Amino acid sequence: MSGHSDGEHNLSMAERGAYIAVGLGLAAAGVKPRPNPLLNVVALLGGSYLAWSGYVGNCPVKAALMGPEGSSGRISHRS
Repeated sequence: MSGHSDGEHNLSMAERGAYIAVGLGLAAAGVKPRPNPLLNVVALLGGSYLAWSGYVGNCPVKAALMGPEGSSGRISHRS
């Protein structure tokens, strides 16, 4: 089981580790009971998405901001 998506990876190994750690931490925080259960659901979904993005090595948000090659996107050309 490779766990990788068909798309190319746009996250470095350090970024992948950070995504997984932050995602799991956010999902774990979502398990804690809160007065508003919607916050639990948002934390669980957001954390799960971050952890999964780190696991597969592809982040569509980073791809949209940085461009397909990672260096020709909108952020890298700011003045």
